[in-house]
Amino acid sequence: MKKIWADPLFWCFLAAGPVVCLALGRLLPAGFAWGWPPAGLAALLLIVLVYPLLEELVFRGQLQPWLRGRLGVALPGPLSAANLLTGALFTALHFLFHPPLWALGVFIPSLVFGYFRERHDSLVAPIILHVAYNAAYCLILGRL
Repeated sequence: MKKIWADPLFWCFLAAGPVVCLALGRLLPAGFAWGWPPAGLAALLLIVLVYPLLEELVFRGQLQPWLRGRLGVALPGPLSAANLLTGALFTALHFLFHPPLWALGVFIPSLVFGYFRERHDSLVAPIILHVAYNAAYCLILGRL
């Protein structure tokens, strides 16, 4: 297991969240509204700190390792079947509470979180990435 802080790929993906949000912000028409996130400090704290921690504990902390132990399917490339299925379920959960575009938009980040969960056998990297991505989204594309 590589140390997270010494992993250049981790730093690349940490920087990618704000870069993608900035690019989306430039590409979207003026006045475009995602319908999310809700405004206010309480919403910001929930979206940036509480939800990422809880979601990572459940999806990457419990579900993904459980699926990995049962599926055991090796896929070509860096993603496991457990990561893909966890990402699909994570995305499905977001359809329950968010606009469709926003919900679809979490699939790729979910795969990134799962990849770093498996790469480092730890929840530290996915939690940090999830917090950073949510913060970038709220501060760059959101109304907060």
